[in-house]
Amino acid sequence: MRLATVSTSSHEVFGAPCWVSLMTRELDSAKRFYRAVLGWEFRSTRLGAGFTVALQDGAPVAGIGALARSLSLPAAWTPYFAVDDADVAASRIRERGATMAVGPLAFGTGRAALAADPAGAVFGFWQGEIIPDWTVGRGTAPAWLELRTRDAFASAIFYGEVLDWAGGRQGCCTVSYEHDHVVLRHGNNTVARISGGALEEDPDPLVQPRWHVHFRVPDLEAAVEAATGAGGRSVSPVQTSSASRWVTLADPEGALFTVVAPRNPPA
Repeated sequence: MRLATVSTSSHEVFGAPCWVSLMTRELDSAKRFYRAVLGWEFRSTRLGAGFTVALQDGAPVAGIGALARSLSLPAAWTPYFAVDDADVAASRIRERGATMAVGPLAFGTGRAALAADPAGAVFGFWQGEIIPDWTVGRGTAPAWLELRTRDAFASAIFYGEVLDWAGGRQGCCTVSYEHDHVVLRHGNNTVARISGGALEEDPDPLVQPRWHVHFRVPDLEAAVEAATGAGGRSVSPVQTSSASRWVTLADPEGALFTVVAPRNPPA
């Protein structure tokens, strides 16, 4: 994750989302798709040819990595949360009946791990250097992250205990319940939401508990058209709030992500 000479440590923003990453089987194809849909450019990293960083206006947005052919994992977008100690976080996850899938492993300038919460939603965590000024809801980072699950309250307790949310330490995240959502803030920034509901018992990934990554676009219809033209597809109806409109898309390998645009875009 090291992209600049100035760095920030996960100790300074612990508990908050610090990165999002796509793991895919066809790295070059993924780069072409996301360049067409989101206008990203790409830069190589010190981690080798199998990893790249997506840039927007020269600033880092997300990571894209190539899945090993031997792994039977689906292509997917995953949020990562900063932690003080990756081993402690892994122990807390196991103690609460959740699943550690990968790691913690040494990776670049820190240690990374993948896990699944008790409802099956996949997330990652990271100990080490993080990208300065990368904050959900600001700049080029995703507009927001949302966990859609069956029991928002139970999920908030799980993540709160694992990631030290609302722990009382200076700089930790705060949690509140607003408009039927659990809202996570780091400082004055809203960085994630947890929504509960009666998700169906269905193999369709749209109705499985999972983290959704929302990326900003200036024009929703143009993004959907570009995605369709580049081999992706729309997998949800357009949803609308007072300020924005959004739709969930699937890339050519089936990785789901959401694009969000202003309700009244500039002329």
